[in-house]
Amino acid sequence: MNPALPEHTLPEELLLLALDPRRGKPYCRNRFLEYGVAGAVLAELELHGRIAEHRGRIRVISPQAPQDPLLAQVLGSLPAPGGGGLAGGVGAKAWIRRTGRYVEELCLEHLVGRAVLRRETHRLLGLLPYHRHPAADPALPAAVRERFAAAEAAGFPDRRSRTLAALVSATGLSGAVAQGGWRSRSAMHDLVRDEWTAYAVRRNVRQDKADRSGSGAGGGGGGDD
Repeated sequence: MNPALPEHTLPEELLLLALDPRRGKPYCRNRFLEYGVAGAVLAELELHGRIAEHRGRIRVISPQAPQDPLLAQVLGSLPAPGGGGLAGGVGAKAWIRRTGRYVEELCLEHLVGRAVLRRETHRLLGLLPYHRHPAADPALPAAVRERFAAAEAAGFPDRRSRTLAALVSATGLSGAVAQGGWRSRSAMHDLVRDEWTAYAVRRNVRQDKADRSGSGAGGGGGGDD
């Protein structure tokens, strides 16, 4: 592995694991990936000591802006310490559901701006535009996958790797990412309850699946229940 490859935040790593490097298409449902990226941003902010969770609510504990501009922008959008109504803070599940699309787009733009991803515009039925994000350099997503595989083989030995594995599972990506078969997928599934960000992502994924089932719409789309 090239040691000069840049470090990535958790949402960036999740996107590089989730997107087909050649086609730029996610290996899971788009909406589930939006939830996952929003959860990953919260997880990164927690690792930076900027936020904490209590009974499902996000609280800012240090408003100092991180160096990463995306993290700083998201932190600035959260209620200030002591804000957020009587209970304080904002509900993690609701925040992820409400902001997932916006947060994912910010992260994609950030990666395109850094020439990690390319943005391709396609048209559905020749009319409706949509975007795909293939890798600008296949070595970058390959390096992220190698690091994830090494952490998987070691049993996810640190907090950061456990958090990423839990987010991968909650988003519905473990089938496309895990190298260790069902045992590894099961271990990743079990990590979700230990990581509040991943658990909030899973709750949103399950809600979408229940809504689709209740409306008679068939089909899965990933998501490790």
